[in-house]
This record gives sequence, C-alpha cells and structure tokens, in this order.
Amino acid sequence: MKRLVVIVLILLGAGKIFAQQSFLENQKMFPKVGEAYREKEELLKKEFEKKGLAYPAKYIFIRSFKLDSEMEIWVKNSASDSFRLFKSYRVCTLSGKMGPKRKEGDRQVPEGFYYINDFNPNSNYHLSLGINYPNYSDRILSDQKNPGGEIYIHGNCITVGCIPLTDEFIDEVYVLAVNAKNAGQDFIPVHVFPVKFNNQGSMNYLGTFTLTDSSSKQFWTELRSAYDYFEKHHKLPVVLVDAKGKYVL
Repeated sequence: MKRLVVIVLILLGAGKIFAQQSFLENQKMFPKVGEAYREKEELLKKEFEKKGLAYPAKYIFIRSFKLDSEMEIWVKNSASDSFRLFKSYRVCTLSGKMGPKRKEGDRQVPEGFYYINDFNPNSNYHLSLGINYPNYSDRILSDQKNPGGEIYIHGNCITVGCIPLTDEFIDEVYVLAVNAKNAGQDFIPVHVFPVKFNNQGSMNYLGTFTLTDSSSKQFWTELRSAYDYFEKHHKLPVVLVDAKGKYVL
C-alpha cells in the first residue's frame, strides 16, 4: 500500500510539473524551434537593443502587404503602449492576385484582419504560424461550402495562397511569436493588405483593379481605414463585422 501511495504521489508530481511547463519550454522541445532559438535569440536581442526596444516583446503585431512583398513586425511591452516597428521582412513570392480569398483553390492570399491561431513546430514548410482564415467576414462573403483554409505564415519560400518567408526569416518571426504567446498574448493580430496604401506606385497599380471592380474598391476602402488609423496612432483599431460581412471601425 505504501509503495502504491508513493507511485501515485510521483505521478501527481510529474503531472504538476508538466502542467506548469511554459508554452516557451514546450515549443523549444521541438528540434526546429530549439535550433531557431539557439541560432536567432542572441541576434534578436542585439537588434532589439540597437533599436532601443526591450527583449522579449510581450506584444507583437504583424502586417503583411501583398504587392509590396513585405511583412512587418511591430512590438510593445505594455497594453497601453504604442507599437514600434521592429523589422520588415521580405515575402518570398505571391500567388493569386490583388483581392480577398473567397473559395478553396483560388490560390488567393487572404486580405483582412486576422490573428495567429496555430503554432506548427513540425511544419512541412520548416516552421509555420496559422492565421484564422476564414474569419467572420470571410464566412459571410466567401463560398459557403468551400471557402478554403489552412493559411499560414511559413518557411520554404513557396506558396499556393499563404505568406512565405525564407527559413531564416520564419525562424525569427516564430521565436518572436512564441515569446509573445508565452508572455500572455493569446491573440497575435495579423493584418493583410493588398498594398502599402502610402506607396503611390502600389496605389497606382491597385487603381487598375478598382476602376472596374466596385466591390473590391469598397472592400479596400474598409481596409485602408484601419491602415490609416494605425499609421496615425500606432495602436490597433477596433474592427467589427456587420451582418453583411463588411468591416467597420
């Protein structure tokens, strides 16, 4: 009986230790994540220090621009702080065209307001961070039976509708996201825009689509309102979705 009690206590103790294991510690147990930390963490610390930022960031915000092939990481360490730009990463390639994703197999990169909903340390594309497409707006406006899904920010520099980075870059982004999640940021926002709305060349190109597509024009006006708000305040706007799937600030 005494031996049985000891075994039970040991198992309970092991379970408690496992339960207390942090998200960071759990992720670092995976080989690719552990290697990313060994190779990137000191470099990230130095970059943060050089820019006068505290490492690790407790909050991050991701913005991606399709035509400009760019993804930005913004950071802060208090909920009341304004975001500061940490780094811009080159997006490897683009599939589809300007405009939102509306059905399975259209090869479109989504456009809109999302958050990270999955950390995949065993991805076939090195490392990957899932975004919650289809969101509430997408479920209203996209194909009701087959809207598509499984959209990720990932490595391997290839895509059929995701946001691809080099393995070197996804290592950094993944580490930053794990750190934020570990610090308590349950929802890491990801805003995906067709273009940088303050880039005149990109806007001129976008104009070739909006001239003949009024629905896209309205959709991009909604996206731009959120973009302009963040550019002015460096704080995230509150974005709601109405019954027709329209984004409303």
